Amino acid sequence: MTVLGPAGHAAADVQVLHDLSRSTAARATCAPGSSPETGLQGDVPVADRDNGRSTKGYTCNITRVGSYGGYGGGVVSGVFDTCAYIGSFIPGSFHGPAVGVQVLDIADPADPVLAGALTEPAMLAGTWESLKVHTGRKLLVAAGAPFLTGAGLMSVYDISDCRNPRLLNTGAGSSLSLPLPITAHEGGFSPDGNTYWSSGTAPGLVSAVDLRDPTQPKVVWQGMPGPSMHGMGFSPDGNRMYLTNNLGGVTIMDISAVQRRDPDPSVPILSETTWTDGWATQHAIPVTYGGTPYLFAPDEAGSGGVKLVDVSNEARPRVVNSIKLEINLPENLDTALASSMGGSIFSYDPHYCSADRPADPTALACGWFGSGIRVFDVRDPFHVKEIAYYNPPARKNDADAIVNSAHKTMSVIGAPILGTGAIMQAIAAGVFDPAQALSSRTGQVVFGDMSTDWCTSPPHWRADQLWVSCNDNTYNVLALDPAVYAPPSNQQTAIGS
Repeated sequence: MTVLGPAGHAAADVQVLHDLSRSTAARATCAPGSSPETGLQGDVPVADRDNGRSTKGYTCNITRVGSYGGYGGGVVSGVFDTCAYIGSFIPGSFHGPAVGVQVLDIADPADPVLAGALTEPAMLAGTWESLKVHTGRKLLVAAGAPFLTGAGLMSVYDISDCRNPRLLNTGAGSSLSLPLPITAHEGGFSPDGNTYWSSGTAPGLVSAVDLRDPTQPKVVWQGMPGPSMHGMGFSPDGNRMYLTNNLGGVTIMDISAVQRRDPDPSVPILSETTWTDGWATQHAIPVTYGGTPYLFAPDEAGSGGVKLVDVSNEARPRVVNSIKLEINLPENLDTALASSMGGSIFSYDPHYCSADRPADPTALACGWFGSGIRVFDVRDPFHVKEIAYYNPPARKNDADAIVNSAHKTMSVIGAPILGTGAIMQAIAAGVFDPAQALSSRTGQVVFGDMSTDWCTSPPHWRADQLWVSCNDNTYNVLALDPAVYAPPSNQQTAIGS
């Protein structure tokens, strides 16, 4: 095993992009029977939060088929077969009727039910963004991250019987006395499922864990490509990692030596691209259009939206489009601050997205902090339009029940501090009106009021349905209006890892 510092920087092509995108995805046209937003695209207005309108939610060309109210969801959940695995979050993962990772049976999409729970140390410690499924190998993996970053804990399950996951690594990673030498926050599988990559945020240590024998996981490479790294995506052959940067951007790494299992693998950095329009880039979804490789890369903070990145030139990637909502535009960030104050550290930003297939995708669905589930027509990725959205009812009136909600836990802070950088850019551009930013919510800098939900998990495509977890509304099965979405015959949920 080779352990590296921030190697490869000298040889890599480094570029910094300063442009701010001022375009949005065209608004959805909502069919009769919808309950559309009342303000800017993506906004939950002050009045709706104050008068209780947000507790009814907003819908456009989507209907809810079924739901599991439950005890709240952690940051990222997973799906296999007819089951869902609900991510856990400290401290709620130790409390309530179902501790750890909740296992849902969705054999009847109209009535998801709790089938059990996973309570190994990694599951109780909070799975953050590490809980991932590899469909081909029928594996579920998560690493414990109690407080933003964790270390040592990782459990691997056989989910052939999806309702009854079976722990495979009873020793290293699952036993408190046998920690794995990894840091944890984010993670993902290589395309063949033989490697699980674990990423910490501070420091930005990345670890390759060999799962060819899932009963004996072992670290075969570690490196620190940057000070604070985040999620990832992989080329179909597993030879390239698209590692996202918490400062905003994507690093392309040649991981072919790890993929081949060279005895002392070298992992060169091919390029580093950073940007100032958004930061905390969450993950990367490799897709192709007409055979040309691109990434969809959501920025978790800073109103950067979802970048479309052309990676055909690995040494010099190009951001060729951005998908934003109206509330993300610099000139609307005063309105965003007015309405999101008191709702915790995030305002209105994407988190995890999923394409409906990796080659020539037709639609992209994203969980969007504060704005719910947003669905876009991406058949022409340079002219994206929104076709549907579902912003679930705020659970502000029964917040005591959702002990496992990441939103509830983090709402001890009321101010949307992660949007500060974007607000400063808007001020510098002269498009931020301080008077417009004031509202009845202005003083709510601590103890958020839960007047909207956070949807942070990747939606799972299932024909015309989306199966998805949100922090407060634990799990929903949603159906898209056939007038706006026809599932392709080769539909396949693609989240990048």
